[in-house]
Amino acid sequence: MDIQLPDAEATAMLGEDLARALVTGDCLALSGDLGAGKTTLSRALIRALAEAPDLEVPSPTFTLVQTYDSRIPVAHFDLYRLADGSELEELGFDEALSEGICLVEWPDRASAELPVSRITLTLTHEGEGRLARFSGPQSALDRIGRSLDIRAFLDRAGWPKATRRFLTGDASVRAYERILRRGDADLILPDLILMDAPRRPRGAVVRDGKTYPELAHIAEDVTPFVAIDHWLRDAGFTAPAILAQDLEAGLLLLEDLGREGVIDASGQPIAERYLASAALLARLHRLQPPRDLPVAPGLVHTVPDFDRTAMAIETSLLIDWYLPEVRGTPATEAERADYEAIWNGLIDRLADGERHLLLRDFHSPNILWQAEREDVARVGLIDFQDAMIGPTAYDLAALAQDARVTIPPALRAEMIETYLAARRQDAGFDRERFLRDFHLMAAQRNCKLVGIWVRLKVRDGKPGYMQHMPRTMTYLREALAHPALQPLADWCRKAGLPLSDEKA
Repeated sequence: MDIQLPDAEATAMLGEDLARALVTGDCLALSGDLGAGKTTLSRALIRALAEAPDLEVPSPTFTLVQTYDSRIPVAHFDLYRLADGSELEELGFDEALSEGICLVEWPDRASAELPVSRITLTLTHEGEGRLARFSGPQSALDRIGRSLDIRAFLDRAGWPKATRRFLTGDASVRAYERILRRGDADLILPDLILMDAPRRPRGAVVRDGKTYPELAHIAEDVTPFVAIDHWLRDAGFTAPAILAQDLEAGLLLLEDLGREGVIDASGQPIAERYLASAALLARLHRLQPPRDLPVAPGLVHTVPDFDRTAMAIETSLLIDWYLPEVRGTPATEAERADYEAIWNGLIDRLADGERHLLLRDFHSPNILWQAEREDVARVGLIDFQDAMIGPTAYDLAALAQDARVTIPPALRAEMIETYLAARRQDAGFDRERFLRDFHLMAAQRNCKLVGIWVRLKVRDGKPGYMQHMPRTMTYLREALAHPALQPLADWCRKAGLPLSDEKA
């Protein structure tokens, strides 16, 4: 992978882009003659990781190693004065690599001791500029290539020199960046958000010749987001404007709706904002968007149904992942058959319920508060690419039983009543049927979530999500208190799941 660097500014920008591509465990070996730009690139990379553009980054020529407590810890090694490669261990190289990124100048002094899987970046003079040549594992080169593709996308969007900052990742393959811009005369402009959502590779077939995302109707590229975003904005809801897009690459440049959410600094729910969110759902559920939504000329997104297959594959996560984790043994064939039969019966009961557009993940991480706006426009929506047509009670259950926030029962009851009061006069709306569906959808969602938390820990190496397990189990117990869910509650107790008899 060769990259032309016409000047020092381009070299520094490459360092910033590398900061968005490297991960814990990466060793970047920097080679090149004196004056080739190693120091310029190293400083830019370290400052970007630390998100501190003025950070003092001295050369470690005499100290041999300098460490930085950044978003990903980074250790900057200069091995020019190293007498023997065996001294690398004494410098704490292995420990630094296990905890973060190692940036190594003059790597030839310890080439045998550095990881075989290292990324090598060689900088050479070429005319008035430099040539950067990367070599290393293909997976690492792919990450670097993706980061450079994002820089090229920003260039095409009119912001070639914008500063990129890590924002967040989520439980999927999507990642987000905050894009800082300056206009003429260094005028600071509002930040933008970059969605990095490459088309997910097709995974393993799990049932009927389909993968899990195909069965659960999970968006596999950015086109559903674009389609739903346009419809929400046209309908008067607050969703981010899309300022630039590359549908094939899976890159979107979005309006920044800010950082104010629906919880306070201590993580507690802000009642006013949750109640406004419930009111938004009531407004949304009076509308029925077309099944086919335009994305771009000649391209249409067909909103899928939250059908039996999607509901069933999600509830199977409890029996596939959660039950073996908590009980220590997998489900028997008889247990699995009974569980699936119970859910088939519960899904049958939803047939006479109301169906409209549901956003699918309508809870605290995906709601941004817009204090300067009015009415439901105060509720900013940012995550809806998996929207479907299904039981409208699902979204209210996701909000009232927020997976990441403990909602007090009194606030939950007020949210439900706020929604019901707004829907009371709607033709065909049935309060009792809706409440039944609310509990069914709450149970369905929480059976999915308890499996997802375990799957993220066991399969994906993300144990942090297990902190939500106690809350999710409490929500599941509350849902199972409804008479319609008695068969599922009985099955859970018989299977040995930790359900108490207390009624919330």
